[in-house]
Amino acid sequence: MGSNPAGGAKKEIKNVKREFSAGGIVFNSKGQALLTQHSQNHHWSFPKGLIDSGQTTEEAALREVKEEGGVVAEITGKVGYSKYVYTLNGEKIFKVVTYFLMKYVSGDIKDHDWEVSDIGWFKPEEALGQLTFSQDKVLLKKALEIYGK
Repeated sequence: MGSNPAGGAKKEIKNVKREFSAGGIVFNSKGQALLTQHSQNHHWSFPKGLIDSGQTTEEAALREVKEEGGVVAEITGKVGYSKYVYTLNGEKIFKVVTYFLMKYVSGDIKDHDWEVSDIGWFKPEEALGQLTFSQDKVLLKKALEIYGK
């Protein structure tokens, strides 16, 4: 009957590096969501980044919102996860990003770091059109449901 296709897949999984990141779906007092465009891949998403050693997921999410979004925010709940695989320098990486619902506290989005090439506050319907990935659109809809309660 030939080779076992599952056998190849199992071997491949062993070579996959795992990354854990955290981010924030931040809303301002007008109900607008903060979106960032990554300077390298130009995808529109939410501020997020790797969890540093010794940091909690929440601490990492707040730090990334400050670095990539330029703003201080407060966590009001957990929205969910985004899971995907990407390739960097020929290495497959399985990434899990935990997203928290946040409300804007202070700061200016102009103070974002070099990883972000464009940034803005978007009305929910505009944000849904602006986001690059369908997983992010699902997360935004879930965040809006939680935010509205």
